[in-house]
Amino acid sequence: MSVREEFDAWAAQGRDRGMEERHWHTAKHALARMPVEAGDTVVDLGTGSGYALRALAETKGIGRGYGLDGAPEMARNARQYTLDADPDADVGFVVGDFGSLPFAADAVDHVFSMEAFYYSDDPAETLAEVARVLRPGGTFYCAVNYYEENVHSHGWQDDISVEMTRWDADRYREAFRDAGLHVAEQDNIPDRDVDVPPASAFPTDGWDSREEMVERYRTYGTLLTVGVAP
Repeated sequence: MSVREEFDAWAAQGRDRGMEERHWHTAKHALARMPVEAGDTVVDLGTGSGYALRALAETKGIGRGYGLDGAPEMARNARQYTLDADPDADVGFVVGDFGSLPFAADAVDHVFSMEAFYYSDDPAETLAEVARVLRPGGTFYCAVNYYEENVHSHGWQDDISVEMTRWDADRYREAFRDAGLHVAEQDNIPDRDVDVPPASAFPTDGWDSREEMVERYRTYGTLLTVGVAP
């Protein structure tokens, strides 16, 4: 199944809102770090329900936001959610491919991607495209939960038909640099919103021990890699 087919189905089932709720736990911290100024142009790769751009429009006054998704139903839902929340927000949604971004060179101030980069057919090509569209000094905030060090994520591939790329933190830094982006920072954002029960409650349906659950959410959380265009 293609990315388009997989996530069109998710959108039709309303699962985009569920992703928004889960991803917001750490996405909000990544978004708060972005050096976005009023009037900046921001692209959200794998926009899903469009929540990231709505948050940036509300808190940082972006000049123009473009949410790109490979699934038309996702983009359609995001457009409607945004109209319902803020009809005046200067945010639009487009269907496109990560390997061929529909933006001119040096046209974008910042790119954000939450839990979507690893769905790219060709991650190196995607990074080259991000580097192409970013203006000098522009940033790419790439956040993922599915990565090598997070051993609790390794089984996720079994639950989805789309092939995913699982890199470790070093490989992310290397790939960013290969694409011509300077790596400004890389760290783990802990998920402190998920409630971790006391040890006496374990094992649970999802976890054998409290230590494993703490490791997953508090230690590994979300891997954030930040690249800057020279």
